[in-house]
Amino acid sequence: MLTNLQIKNYALIEAVNLDFKDGFTVITGETGAGKSILLGALGLILGKRADLSSIGNPEEKCVIEATFDVNAYALKSLFEEEDLDYEAQTIVRREILASGKSRAFVNDTPVTLSQLSALGARLVDIHSQHQTLEVTDVDFQFQVLDAFADNQSLLSDYKGIYTDFRKKEAQLKKLQKQKEEAQKEEEYKSFLLEELLAANLKAGEQEHLEKAHDALNNVEQITEGLAEAYQVLGREEVGVNEMLLTAKLRLSKLSGFSPQLKELSDRLEAVSIELDDVAEAINDLASETEGDPEELTRLEQRLKLLFDLQKKHNVDSVEALIEIRDSLDDEVQSLNNLDASIHNLEREIAEAKLDLEKRAKVLTQNRTKAIKPLTKKLEEILTDLGMPNAHFEVSLTDSTSFLENGKDQLHFLFTANKGMRAQELKKAASGGELSRIMLAIKAVLSAYAQLPTLIFDEIDTGVSGEIALKMGNIMKAMGTRMQLISITHLPQIAGKGAQHFKVYKEDIAQKTTTGIRVLTKEERIAELAEMLGGKASSEAAFDHARQLLNE
Repeated sequence: MLTNLQIKNYALIEAVNLDFKDGFTVITGETGAGKSILLGALGLILGKRADLSSIGNPEEKCVIEATFDVNAYALKSLFEEEDLDYEAQTIVRREILASGKSRAFVNDTPVTLSQLSALGARLVDIHSQHQTLEVTDVDFQFQVLDAFADNQSLLSDYKGIYTDFRKKEAQLKKLQKQKEEAQKEEEYKSFLLEELLAANLKAGEQEHLEKAHDALNNVEQITEGLAEAYQVLGREEVGVNEMLLTAKLRLSKLSGFSPQLKELSDRLEAVSIELDDVAEAINDLASETEGDPEELTRLEQRLKLLFDLQKKHNVDSVEALIEIRDSLDDEVQSLNNLDASIHNLEREIAEAKLDLEKRAKVLTQNRTKAIKPLTKKLEEILTDLGMPNAHFEVSLTDSTSFLENGKDQLHFLFTANKGMRAQELKKAASGGELSRIMLAIKAVLSAYAQLPTLIFDEIDTGVSGEIALKMGNIMKAMGTRMQLISITHLPQIAGKGAQHFKVYKEDIAQKTTTGIRVLTKEERIAELAEMLGGKASSEAAFDHARQLLNE
């Protein structure tokens, strides 16, 4: 509930500090006194966009601050969703700077207008003649019926399952589209994969093949070269080995004369042994090296296959081909996984449908049971409000698909006159009738749901006399269950308030300002008398005012 409202430098209001009580509060004042200014200030607290023209003194900032007791509103989850610090006494502040910049705070934490609107919708419900049209909205009508049917818990569970159900449906469509696109390429990718698998690719293979191919392709040149090298090393008398032998013998005879000669003789001996080994190795290799046309052809075909695959896949190595092969294998395998995922989702969706169907059926049953007592209650209240022939025809029809609140389509028809066919509310009821219907609905809702602070802005327009008195009694009764604030021009309603504020204008130092103050009992009597008989109120008007306060 709203416990305090402070307004500084907003339009014609210089500064007001209002303490509100629970129950039924009335606000009165002459036309043009500034009651709409008060609602405008509250609108900013609830998240409406600010206007630079709202600043009274352009050299100072405008500040509007409201304190709410939110203990009974179960708002902790909302505070968590909006990333706000929860406080039982929540303070909402809005500032409009002289530059036109607007700032908003909840419990001294800066917030966006979106966050402020989300919170504000749960704190205050303002009903002007324009908002009264909400009664013609199907979603609002469902809200009324479900509150009367005590469907809140069931509806909350249903909505949670429904949200998950719709997410899974969207996910299924996405997977099915992926499968459709994958199937278009599956045949070609499978062909590419089979081709690469058949190639039996091995890392490092290409380098080995190229070396082997070079050797076979140049076998004649290799054998000739080996033969020549062997002759150079081993030819009699003029070969390298023969000449080295001569040198080795000479040094061997001299090795006893000095360590240096001994070292050179040993080194030459080692070289001689190595050259012998080299010569033997050359001879062995020459005898082993021979042409193999079939093997050469096989190598050429294998290399051609590898080069063709590389060209096809626009890569330059067997290793890159192996990566492509593995990737294709994963993609083809993922299609099988996709089928499994689709199957699992279809199963989960089918199970959710059964659950939703069961819960939707209970919602329908509860709503159907609630229709008759709800319409009877509304018609009784409207009879008291001067609409004795008011008649509702409320029915449900089954929807072919699941909706956010069940499977029902709601038909909320109304007529205010006997013998007239019931029609949609927006066609069957006038503006004044809609206001009374809204009051009746809110009166019923207050008994079955925890409503935020409700503000009626001249909802009594078009009524007077005994009807106004009964309207006041209804609001007073609502005030025992919730905080209700009514801006009214009717003394019959103003007299029912537990708290009474007056909005007034006054001229101070060549400047018109709007003030708001709470009235004492004597001041209330004077205000009601003026509302009944004008400024020159008679003693009869004062007696009537006292009677209204004491009823």
